[in-house]
Amino acid sequence: MRALACSFVTGCALAACAPMPPPPPAVAQCDASRAGWAVGQRPDPEVVERIRLDTGSRSARVLYPDTMVTMEFNPERVNVRVNERGAIVAITCG
Repeated sequence: MRALACSFVTGCALAACAPMPPPPPAVAQCDASRAGWAVGQRPDPEVVERIRLDTGSRSARVLYPDTMVTMEFNPERVNVRVNERGAIVAITCG
């Protein structure tokens, strides 16, 4: 019984010395104000990628009129809203 107790204490002491896991990676946070330059342009792949990079987002989606979209908020995503003429009218996060 004493050996079992010693093993338990030794195990707990060693566990306390184990290295801590690294912190989780920082979450990309969208900042739509940094892509105002894109309003009025066409949502070509190059423009959308530059919007994504400028806003600090991990992903981008182009939303045309009458496009069905999910409504969950994603702070890592930028939305590129386009009018019926194919021009970007708004940049939002979510």
